[in-house]
Amino acid sequence: MVSRASPACNLIRSKLSRSGGGLLVNPQAFTPTSREINHSSMLRSPAQPLLTAHRTESRDKWSKKMDFLLSVIGFAVDLGNVWRFPYICYQNGGGAFLIPYVLMAVFGGVPLFYMELALGQFHRTGAISIWKHICPIFKGIGFAICIIALYVSFYYNTIIAWALFYFYSSFSSTLPWTSCDNAWNTENCTNYFGKDNVTWTNYSRSPAEEFYTRNVLAVHESSGLGDVGYIRWQLMLCLFLIFTIVYFSLWKGVKTSGKVVWVTATLPYVVLLILMIRGATLPGAWKGVVFYLNPKWEKLKETSVWVDAAAQIFFSLGPGFGVLLALSSYNPFNNNCYRDAIVTSLVNCLTSFVSGFVIFTVLGYMAEQRNVNVEDVARDKGPSLLFITYPEAIANMVGSTFFAIIFFVMMITLGLDSTVRIHLQTKFGTLFNVTFFINLLFLFCKGGAYVVKLLEEFGVGSPIIAIVFLEATAVSWFYGINRFSNDIKSMLGYTPGLFWKVCWVAISPAFLAVSLNKDPLTLFDYEFPDWSITVGYIIGASSFMWIPIYMVYKLVWTPGSLKQRLAVCLRPERTLPDIHTDSMGLSPIP
Repeated sequence: MVSRASPACNLIRSKLSRSGGGLLVNPQAFTPTSREINHSSMLRSPAQPLLTAHRTESRDKWSKKMDFLLSVIGFAVDLGNVWRFPYICYQNGGGAFLIPYVLMAVFGGVPLFYMELALGQFHRTGAISIWKHICPIFKGIGFAICIIALYVSFYYNTIIAWALFYFYSSFSSTLPWTSCDNAWNTENCTNYFGKDNVTWTNYSRSPAEEFYTRNVLAVHESSGLGDVGYIRWQLMLCLFLIFTIVYFSLWKGVKTSGKVVWVTATLPYVVLLILMIRGATLPGAWKGVVFYLNPKWEKLKETSVWVDAAAQIFFSLGPGFGVLLALSSYNPFNNNCYRDAIVTSLVNCLTSFVSGFVIFTVLGYMAEQRNVNVEDVARDKGPSLLFITYPEAIANMVGSTFFAIIFFVMMITLGLDSTVRIHLQTKFGTLFNVTFFINLLFLFCKGGAYVVKLLEEFGVGSPIIAIVFLEATAVSWFYGINRFSNDIKSMLGYTPGLFWKVCWVAISPAFLAVSLNKDPLTLFDYEFPDWSITVGYIIGASSFMWIPIYMVYKLVWTPGSLKQRLAVCLRPERTLPDIHTDSMGLSPIP
């Protein structure tokens, strides 16, 4: 650290003061107290270009601040908010679950969310190249994030294609999952709505369940992962349409995606409001609300409740997928990322909470119609809650066609928001080709639902938690919490408080370690064979393995003794990122 400003810094300041405003960077960001400046790299030499002050546009920027906020909200608020939070909440003590959920959000989720927004905005680069500014030996984290983004794309594209199939099927006077008179129904199909003295047994299947499993997925024609069958052309066409929409949403980068998000991020809230009002008017809705919020305080003594709270807030806010880094990198340098982190986190958590009322008013209505308890209705979780339970309730409402259409429009827009942001943070052209063909070959076969489940459990869950644990450790302990705090000060004008520093250094990494938990793998009463679990671990390792591989590569190819190599690999390669010169309006002239 130099003790006074170098001549090169004074030259830059003088040019900035004469340039007449319009620049995005606070000149205080380049004082020695805010960044460690390598004096020799700033001076003119025959092999180095001279920095001159004029405006350049090497990186896109958001057209409006709301484009960015809606993009972040659209990524964070996804299908998991609609189905996973309500299910996890009632499973883990109802209203009592809100206590560990809020604590995990305050001490774990929001600090990590804030960290990624600040890192992306300061360094203004993607998930791979950012590591040369932080700690080069951890660059493998960026490669691992891209692999996980691929797996997430598989999952979201599949869910959206299923929702599009339902959307198309909803354009009929009588919804096809209303009765048991269809070609795909079996003798176990039981329609209890509007009928008296209907006996519901463990073998009974609702029309909505058989429509999903036998007509949409056709899993009954597959014996499992060892026999996935052939491709279903109806789902293939849905996938092709989804890819077309995503492609044109990303056609011109943030310029087009920033406009698309005004529809995809706001429409779900309109639909949620309509469905919540409709659900509140249904007979028996109060039973679902009571079941949803009734606190079971004894549940707080169980470790699994706290683990579920940590996992839910982490996957809901979404740090570690590289998307927050990418989205914030298009912000102006002095944008208030702290306020953005607080606002978008609150919107995300409140959306999850409100979604619970939308789901459980309908479950209370179904319990009233079946004459059973709410817990007997709410046995399904995951996509089954979206494709079986809720559609079944909608089918027996007045105006069922209208409510089915808007519900699946909401699902499609929620999924599109997340998948567009994921594609935006990488080279989406190559990713498009790869994801399309793999989706086509495996996920839309008759046993594709089993492949989706395997990817969901092993490709994304534990690997992303482990990766964000390493990311938080690298930033807090190797890059340095003081240096990171000074970076934030150069953007916002003030350093983060003690609370944030303690969370980044200790509490948030501990929260990530607690989140590592693996539930038994089941789907439609199908028990995954032992060899499939091994395949799952290989899928998980396929992303995480790039971290140690790159560490070894970096150490081997760096010259010097082992001590010198470690010093080079742990020190930021560029103390003044190239993108900052662009933000100031500086570009090299030979």
